[in-house]
Amino acid sequence: MINVKTPDELVIMRKANLIVRDVLLRIEDHIKPGVTTSYLDQVAREHIEKAGARPSFLNYQGYPASICASIDDVVVHGIPSKNTYLEEGMIIGIDVGAFYNGFHGDAARTFAIGRISPEKAKLVKVTKESFFKAIERIKDGVRLGDISSSIQQHVESNGFSVVRALVGHGIGREMHEEPSVPNYGEAGRGIRLHSNMTIAIEPMVNAGEYLVKTDRDGWTVRTKDGSPSAHYENTVLITEYGAEILTL
Repeated sequence: MINVKTPDELVIMRKANLIVRDVLLRIEDHIKPGVTTSYLDQVAREHIEKAGARPSFLNYQGYPASICASIDDVVVHGIPSKNTYLEEGMIIGIDVGAFYNGFHGDAARTFAIGRISPEKAKLVKVTKESFFKAIERIKDGVRLGDISSSIQQHVESNGFSVVRALVGHGIGREMHEEPSVPNYGEAGRGIRLHSNMTIAIEPMVNAGEYLVKTDRDGWTVRTKDGSPSAHYENTVLITEYGAEILTL
């Protein structure tokens, strides 16, 4: 069942998601060569807790950190480490979740470390653009396939691929609620979404093939062919006439 949020619940969700937005802005200030991913994790946790929330990811199904820090060929769920240093030319996907007064917020950005290659720059740009292509389709009654297909079409028309094994999701009292929100699909198909539903739309886009593999740690998901990957996510409220992006 897809949960429809009440006005009071949406007040809380907006706050949770503003915390996430602010954490990502804070982290962006620290993205530079020589910084460790564990330091970025520390920055995020301190800011989340100072805001009166707690990290949604920490200890979620055993995950050991407050953020996901995914570098270059890591698609998602990269575990922060004191031994992983940011280097010029890398890209890093930072995924943040905050749990505030019973509700979750969730968003991700991919950042450049210094100067990056034209291919990586295009990948990051197209991934972000694909999210906003989906936003253009949203209104009360939109079919899930309309959202998914708009992402896929933009990504593939630019020569990249969308990951199939990982998808977006509903969000609210639980981090992952119904429905699943794929980044691929067929327009005009799928369930209808209605006002006051909240979903996390998160294109995960590979420069090469869409296939992925998981490291022995059970979390880190990489592109199978070693190509770079980018991730862009926001929590979105469906309204009568469009979408309200809660993490912007």
